Amino acid sequence: MENLEKRRFFDVSSAALHIMAMFFMLLDHAWATVVPGAEWMTSVGRIAFPIFAFLLTEGYFHTHNFKKYMLRLLFFAVISEIPFNLMYGGQAIYIFHQNVLWSFLISLSGMWFIDHIKKHGKPWLTVLTAALTILLCAVAGQLLMVDYYGAGILMVFVFYLFHGRKWWCILGQLAGMYFINVHLLGTMYYTAHIFGLELHLYQQGLAILALIPIWLYKGRQGYHSKAFKYFCYAFYPAHIFILVLAAYLIG
Repeated sequence: MENLEKRRFFDVSSAALHIMAMFFMLLDHAWATVVPGAEWMTSVGRIAFPIFAFLLTEGYFHTHNFKKYMLRLLFFAVISEIPFNLMYGGQAIYIFHQNVLWSFLISLSGMWFIDHIKKHGKPWLTVLTAALTILLCAVAGQLLMVDYYGAGILMVFVFYLFHGRKWWCILGQLAGMYFINVHLLGTMYYTAHIFGLELHLYQQGLAILALIPIWLYKGRQGYHSKAFKYFCYAFYPAHIFILVLAAYLIG
């Protein structure tokens, strides 16, 4: 019994990953609205997006109805846009940045197209299609100014391309996360001096810590119900709206 409890402790469920990601996202958005001076909140909040990106690919590989999966995301992307605009641009219509669910919709479309070609094409055609599709999706994310831009879409594809628990998948996830979060997104950093050496600790680099709970996930779903599923979807626009309203009332 004791060994079983230890195994469960180190076995993070899908439900637990959802809750963790929502918590870290809440910290980040609270910093962006009601407590802008709490820099640690947005730093810790960097962990949220990679977990959501991983969960998106898990959902893609396990969904029984891809069309319904896309339509659910599309529905919540639309209703999330005004709360997101209010938080990011201070107005109901703000065309210069779109919420993260659009990033995920672009990524899902790309994954589906690659797998469609994989089923009907030759290996060389699949590789070529995958490279071009990922590039086009990243460019689309950049041009449409979705959350995390093209780099965020590339992060989703890291978990798609290196899906699994084999050593090369784990290494690929680590390398991809490091390149995207440090080299592509790593602009703000903190300076630390250790043994006489000056080190730059990139704020966005903290996103790499998301790999710890992700690697502890072994496919267990955990608590699941229709109510919990839609709570996870609705949490995104609902918590943003509540935070924006609170910031307005406080200010």
